[in-house]
Amino acid sequence: MIDWNIQSRAQACQACGKPFLHKQPFHTLLFDQKTDYERLDVCEPCWAAQYSQGATSRKGFISHWQGVFELPAVQSEPIRRENAESLLRKLVELNDPKHGPACFILAVMLERKRVLKVKDQTQRDGQRVFIYAQPKTGDLFTITDPNLRLDQLDEVQRDVAQLLEHGLNPTVETQSSAGLTVGNSGPQPPGASEDRPSTKLNEQPAVC
Repeated sequence: MIDWNIQSRAQACQACGKPFLHKQPFHTLLFDQKTDYERLDVCEPCWAAQYSQGATSRKGFISHWQGVFELPAVQSEPIRRENAESLLRKLVELNDPKHGPACFILAVMLERKRVLKVKDQTQRDGQRVFIYAQPKTGDLFTITDPNLRLDQLDEVQRDVAQLLEHGLNPTVETQSSAGLTVGNSGPQPPGASEDRPSTKLNEQPAVC
């Protein structure tokens, strides 16, 4: 099972194949295909003709929402300083289970900073899975809740702070998330900040 991944927004309608135009409304559907999540981006006409009626009854359907397509901004220069979003992307690409707690904490930080938005929450193999979207790029992040205990949060937050300060390197990776055991109770879902078990997330380095 893939605990977390990133799915990029399509550049064209996945039903009719027509390229999306800048500022064009489109619809996103998400399906659980057991081994992975499948994202489907379709234009307004295809949504109305093929998906608006009965989409929720399709096998594996999880969620649907509407967005506005934006052409990616031109990057004038490479990112020189690590930030929470770039770190989350790197950890997800590594796909190493030991980084699961750090990925969850980074996603919560970015949700609080309004860099990521929670689109939906689902259950998979008895665990909560949060579906985040990056509004500017349209990328989706599916992050599994590791059910961190309160006594684990300090250590994970220290690991995240180290990663933000020093980036990914062998020394930091060896220390990151070492010896953590998943518990049965953890942080409240994103969007319920008043119920968070710790406020120390706000003490981490600011998101760039």
